[in-house]
Amino acid sequence: MKHISYSHSRWTRAFILLLSGTLYLTSCQKKALELTPVTSISEADAYSTPEKILGQVNGLYDQLSDPSFYGGRYLVFNEQRGDEFSQNDGNNSTGANVWNQSISGSGDFVNAVWNAAYRTINSANILIERLQTQNVVSEESKKNYIAEAKFVRAFAYFSLVQTYAQPYHADPQSLALPLRLRAETAGANNDLAFSTVAQVYTQIIQDLDAAEQDLPVAYATALSNVSRAHRAAAIALKTRVYLTQSNWDQVIAEASKLVPTTPPFQYDGNGITHGLESSLATLFSGSYTGKEALFSIPFLIASEAPGQQAALAYNYLSPVLYLNPQGIIANPVLASPVSTDGRKSLIITNSNGQQLLKKFAHNGSPYTDYIPLIRYAEVLLNYAEAAAQKNDISKATALLNAVRHRADPTFVFTIGTGNQEELVETIFTEKRIELLGEGFRTHELFRKVLPLPAKQGNAGTAPEIQPTASNYVWPIPSGELAYNKLAPR
Repeated sequence: MKHISYSHSRWTRAFILLLSGTLYLTSCQKKALELTPVTSISEADAYSTPEKILGQVNGLYDQLSDPSFYGGRYLVFNEQRGDEFSQNDGNNSTGANVWNQSISGSGDFVNAVWNAAYRTINSANILIERLQTQNVVSEESKKNYIAEAKFVRAFAYFSLVQTYAQPYHADPQSLALPLRLRAETAGANNDLAFSTVAQVYTQIIQDLDAAEQDLPVAYATALSNVSRAHRAAAIALKTRVYLTQSNWDQVIAEASKLVPTTPPFQYDGNGITHGLESSLATLFSGSYTGKEALFSIPFLIASEAPGQQAALAYNYLSPVLYLNPQGIIANPVLASPVSTDGRKSLIITNSNGQQLLKKFAHNGSPYTDYIPLIRYAEVLLNYAEAAAQKNDISKATALLNAVRHRADPTFVFTIGTGNQEELVETIFTEKRIELLGEGFRTHELFRKVLPLPAKQGNAGTAPEIQPTASNYVWPIPSGELAYNKLAPR
């Protein structure tokens, strides 16, 4: 798939996608749409046929899968800032300054993630506005496409607010981001006041609620069900957002739409099934369109694979990163020689004695393993934590057991009956084990306003970062400060 190159000028301003009336498109191979790759066409022509409009929808997911964003690098950054991995390579090109917490607002990565997210947001805004004023596709298709755009916009904003703004529980009224909700086709609207953390979260939920209403329950193919937003994906993402806000009642309300009241906790919709895969071997061995995948980034051919340094497998196996001996790898589930947990099979040891994560190495170089962004296992654990917080101990334990018993059917938790605090912490730990390397650790620390722990590696020492420190979250990028006069300074 061809990615568009943006120069380092004011046109890399995050919200600009259209230049001088020319609309940029990409190949649709990634979403299995049979359209001819196009370099650039006029905006009028881009919305002239149903096929070309579908190509614009496909372009949303291409923006989301930018190598600096969910194509790999953004997830790696979230693992580097946490404490599950140590860094081998001291080169900043591999994120050493991300790992050791020394990155600045002028840093390439700080600007690249921001720009990729706002390009994605502007792509969604353009599609929403153009579809509202044309009649080329049916009303049903129009509603579906706008819902996909709102899902993608919500996903991008959630990523931004978790990275560049104070955690929700630190100060929801602090300034967070410019909330850009209109299509921008020129560079005249750079100046926009920042919205608060709470306002950004309100918009995210508003978009996901709207998306849930108009997204299809299922598409015609298993690949589309994984790679395009459908109703269950919007609901699942809401459980993550509400969990970040500690809105336990809403986590339960949303998760209950996807999770039945009794085991095996499998959702059977109209033409689609979601549940835990029966084994980890199935989950991480090339079966990327199975029932556990709610939303993923697929790579169908070698040329679509992210650049080497963006690929998850490259970072985990080259290895740029190796598992921190003081991180979750020290938990008896993964460390004890008598543990029979199947997730131990996802850990290997190299010739230097370093333990490496091999979740994403099934296909080998150039690493075309799909990137899972939402899995059913996460929904179960989000539901479990919310249930535990509401003191529904039996429900929380049953959901926790469902995830653990997939990996180790014989395991028995020793949590004391009615011990709510211990159960909540056990679920939090289970999430670290289950979602290791999938980009969750930093955000999990942020939502609880916990320090970023100190860690050591061959690249040196990374200090503990307290929530009150100026580098606890990433700074507003220098590019935004340069072109938005209303950005806080």
